[in-house]
Amino acid sequence: MSELVSKILKGEGENLDFKFRIDDQTKIARTLCAFANTTGGSLLIGVKDNGKIVGCDPEEEYYMIEGASSIKSRPAIPFKTKVWKEGHHLVLEVMVEPQEVRCKALDDNGKWGPYYRIDDHSVRGNRVLDIVWRLKREMPARPERFSDTEIDVLKVIHNHGPVSISSINKKVKLGFNELSGLLASLIHWGVVDISMQDDGLKYFTSDLF
Repeated sequence: MSELVSKILKGEGENLDFKFRIDDQTKIARTLCAFANTTGGSLLIGVKDNGKIVGCDPEEEYYMIEGASSIKSRPAIPFKTKVWKEGHHLVLEVMVEPQEVRCKALDDNGKWGPYYRIDDHSVRGNRVLDIVWRLKREMPARPERFSDTEIDVLKVIHNHGPVSISSINKKVKLGFNELSGLLASLIHWGVVDISMQDDGLKYFTSDLF
């Protein structure tokens, strides 16, 4: 089994995305930003969503990636590339490292905003995700004991998760800003995780809870 096939068999996730080809620089800029703002990742161009290798023109796709990085992202996102050959097909791998500066791309309304990688989705930033990004750089230590409010929120998430932030707030009745900051801390400490579902972001307790 080749190294490329081994990569593909891992499937799409936080650090890996497949693209048949690049048709829209704005959309691909969101993926690059999401990798840069999370834990980095690789984009394999010339691979279908189901993992089938169909190949691409690396030079043409590199031009699209370069535009997405330098024009459709703020600031420009550094990347490296590698061309894989599998049979008669060429696949372009675009590798992005996590960045210390928050990267932004254009959303559907033409506004600049940060994106983050949640599972195999590139998600527009919200208050919780933005605070998590900051906490990863400040690295506040996990407390020896959670506050009563944190325990109440954890109980709601554990008993009802995966659950939306609005559903959590109905049960604990905190202000949105306070709850967002609390959730971000719990995520940073590893006791709460996030998943992207059809109806939006949901929160659930992790195995460390």
